[in-house]
Amino acid sequence: MEILWVLMALAMFSLVLLPVLRRRSAGIQQVAPGDPDAADPADYGFLRQEELDIRMPGPDHDLLQVLDLVQRTQDYRAASQLLAGTESDGERRWQRVQAFAGAASLELQQRPGGVSETPGGQWLRVWRAEAPKDAGGAAVHAEFLVQQAWRTSTPGTDEFRIIMEEAKSACAEAALLAPGDPVPYIVELSVARGLSYPQPEFEQLWLKILDRAPSHMGAHLAALHYWCEKWHGSRNVAYSFAEAAAARAPQGSLLAAMPLFAVFEHLPEVNLVRSFYQSEVVTKAVHGALFAVHAARPDDPMLAHVRHLLIFFLVRSERWAEAMDQLVHVDGHVGALPWTLTADPASDYAIYRALAVAGYEANGGSPATLPH
Repeated sequence: MEILWVLMALAMFSLVLLPVLRRRSAGIQQVAPGDPDAADPADYGFLRQEELDIRMPGPDHDLLQVLDLVQRTQDYRAASQLLAGTESDGERRWQRVQAFAGAASLELQQRPGGVSETPGGQWLRVWRAEAPKDAGGAAVHAEFLVQQAWRTSTPGTDEFRIIMEEAKSACAEAALLAPGDPVPYIVELSVARGLSYPQPEFEQLWLKILDRAPSHMGAHLAALHYWCEKWHGSRNVAYSFAEAAAARAPQGSLLAAMPLFAVFEHLPEVNLVRSFYQSEVVTKAVHGALFAVHAARPDDPMLAHVRHLLIFFLVRSERWAEAMDQLVHVDGHVGALPWTLTADPASDYAIYRALAVAGYEANGGSPATLPH
């Protein structure tokens, strides 16, 4: 997958250098900076690249306010209160646990600490020390350990296994503190992938999640990684898992978009031609995701995740107007696949956005014709 992203980045930069895009009936071509024909995303009210928020896929104002408060004061109590008031079986709790854990992990990376410096993420350590029975803090700690393992060590090494084993114990502790909460078990899905759980053991873990939250999109995405070809399954197994989830998706569920995520996880590493993205398997998965987006609740926390992945596929298949429709709904937040797989998510997103704008205008579109 790393090779794929390098090749795709090179291909994208060969097509576009923001904002030197030109709209012409003959197609999209590079022009000199400042050229009056250059397509400008700002004309559509899109944010500048440096203003894009890479922390989350979409807005969660309560979470952002609490995150800012916690990081400014190093007091965990606002985070504890927010998680305590977040429904346990919904997508939002899982996203908030990830966000708090990610914030602590990044703080520690930026400030590892020393003789005269307090390490970053100290508020999470205090949280666990002062409130050891707090289910939210336990879940955040478990996810923090998982993120630390993937961020700081290499799978298969002793260091990685030690951290993951600690994360596994933390998941078990969090599950005991909140028996009906699926989040500790969703965190453990990443542990299962990293520690190579045998399939029967993984399936037992998955049944515990289905008992608590059978339509949890975040859980299905985490499980999909395990079944992928690059981990412990195969392309066919991953596709079957995704298609089965889509088939049993209740009305309004974004699980209908699961096949698109399975396709993304198995993109060919050297195929950058347009025809692949217009193939039957991709087109079918895109249509399923578009259907899911149109049927979903506007406030579904996973909606932005699906829209971001749709932007990637719609731009690659040159479906410019549909890509623009998704951009209108998510612009401003880019903390989602596929952008988070790159070193600079905002830059990668901005390139695709520029391509969408240029393609839209090359086919007669304008800010005036784009519905909002």
